[in-house]
Amino acid sequence: MSQRGFDLTQLRTFVALAESGSVSAGAARLFLSQSSVSEQLKKLEERAGQPLFVRSKQGVSATPAGSRLLDHARRIIAMSEAAFEDLQGRSLDGELRIAITDYYRPHDIARILKTFSEQHPRLKLHVTVLPSAVIDSHAGDDASFDIGLSLRLVTGKTRSANPRARAPSTVVRREKLLWVRAADADPRPATPYPLVLLPSSCQLQRFVVKLLDEHKVPYLVSHSASGVAGLQLALKAGLGISCLNESSIGGGVVACPANVGLPALPAVEFHLLPGRVGESERVSNARTALMRLFS
Repeated sequence: MSQRGFDLTQLRTFVALAESGSVSAGAARLFLSQSSVSEQLKKLEERAGQPLFVRSKQGVSATPAGSRLLDHARRIIAMSEAAFEDLQGRSLDGELRIAITDYYRPHDIARILKTFSEQHPRLKLHVTVLPSAVIDSHAGDDASFDIGLSLRLVTGKTRSANPRARAPSTVVRREKLLWVRAADADPRPATPYPLVLLPSSCQLQRFVVKLLDEHKVPYLVSHSASGVAGLQLALKAGLGISCLNESSIGGGVVACPANVGLPALPAVEFHLLPGRVGESERVSNARTALMRLFS
């Protein structure tokens, strides 16, 4: 009897490549050699009977068949992990409150949380988007959430940390911070630079204003948005420039040229806050599961 279906390891490799956009990045994510990844992909495409990616100098992008398989692959992997966790006695149920910064992979976060829900179908999620400063400052025993994910700047000084935390946080992702503008805007904006900013409660926006002041760069606030989604829309509409982490840059928005007179920006890190003393096993197990998805 001929085998039907797909190999789970090959599907994991396929998803990693689709999400990372290149063989080299996918291989690094999976801790495999590029040749091993390419071989797994070749076997998967032979099994599928059609190409799943289009290769180019910029990397790989899914074909229509690849896009259809990607949806199936994510569900298959999620259900496989859910079955394993259940048999190990680690299946999660009850309620879980998550606080997250809206800078974290805004184009992917819905899929990530959906995957987590599919892996733990008996768990009820409550997700709140909060400024990172609020997440870090409410990380104690009296917090209104169980698990927090915040953004922190990486500068030459000691990295910002939450003094109330009893253990170090876990860095799940590190990204470049870039000056950005509308794709169809003049690559050399006129001064004073028109800035699109978030409210002053956002530590990243406070840093941007302070940095420009320190370098005596002329600017004016041309638009104020309430969140990252609004900031992306304002940028795409050509209302000004701003700074965003790499995964927050959406369609119609591009990085400014390096020679336009804007100061260099640091990197940013996303920190998963540590567990609290006496927290439930359910929350600890959920944090471990989320850590794998957030990385």
